[in-house]
Amino acid sequence: MGTALDIKIKRANKVYHAGEVLSGVVVISSKDSVQHQGVSLTMEGTVNLQLSAKSVGVFEAFYNSVKPIQIINSTIEMVKPGKFPSGKTEIPFEFPLHLKGNKVLYETYHGVFVNIQYTLRCDMKRSLLAKDLTKTCEFIVHSAPQKGKFTPSPVDFTITPETLQNVKEGSQKSGHPCSRPSSVLPGQRQVCRVKRALLPKFLLRGHLNSTNCVITQPLTGELVVESSEAAIRSVELQLVRVETCGCAEGYARDATEIQNIQIADGDVCRGLSVPIYMVFPRLFTCPTLETTNFKVEFEVNIVVLLHPDHLITENFPLKLCRI
Repeated sequence: MGTALDIKIKRANKVYHAGEVLSGVVVISSKDSVQHQGVSLTMEGTVNLQLSAKSVGVFEAFYNSVKPIQIINSTIEMVKPGKFPSGKTEIPFEFPLHLKGNKVLYETYHGVFVNIQYTLRCDMKRSLLAKDLTKTCEFIVHSAPQKGKFTPSPVDFTITPETLQNVKEGSQKSGHPCSRPSSVLPGQRQVCRVKRALLPKFLLRGHLNSTNCVITQPLTGELVVESSEAAIRSVELQLVRVETCGCAEGYARDATEIQNIQIADGDVCRGLSVPIYMVFPRLFTCPTLETTNFKVEFEVNIVVLLHPDHLITENFPLKLCRI
């Protein structure tokens, strides 16, 4: 065993808020004494933006104009050059999570085109003959609870062939099942490419208890299949992230799936209430965020697959918050 470097954060869940003090210990373990040129600890928070493949070239200046946005950056010297004894040495540290000026500590979010991450990096410099040691550890930041009273916004919906938008002309090719859409435009209902007259008759009703959602509480509601000429294959709930990155040239908006939950399998009994229940995954969701350079929004799709291969989607924009 050589020399090992580790960062241990005091809180087991590693969750902190603006204004709190991030504390823990840096642990140096070695079976022999270790000569070093100093140990430093850096706390960094950045927003990394990138374009999808379809948008590259459309905004050529994007890579030059939108560099990683620095939220917080602070470095402290923990130990001056010297020697650590053999065994385990623990060095405590404290970092106040205070921002200068009007900067905001955005919530940790791991997306596809927008990534908000906070890290601690410990560097131990050594002589020319020995390799420098580095250890990185991520910690989680939660945004401040929203001010004012939280107001739920229940939504009732009805889906029939007549209410569908985005129905495309042209007959369905047999043997080619519909591909699942990554996202449907807000407020739209979609059906796979088929003439409206050829659609089987169906009537679906339901409601979502609120499209204003508390991120720590599940999305709930119910769906009822009142009638359907075609047999139902599956009913699914699809959570979608909509990330917008922008610069002076324009904005690139991309929708990608976070998770897909099947809430009913097979031909659902008519008139039976099917519960809608979805927990928002940690780190992959955050309170709805809108800034000058980027936006992070969320939507949910209710996806119904009918025999032989019709796919119907009902789209609901969501607003996530923390209370």
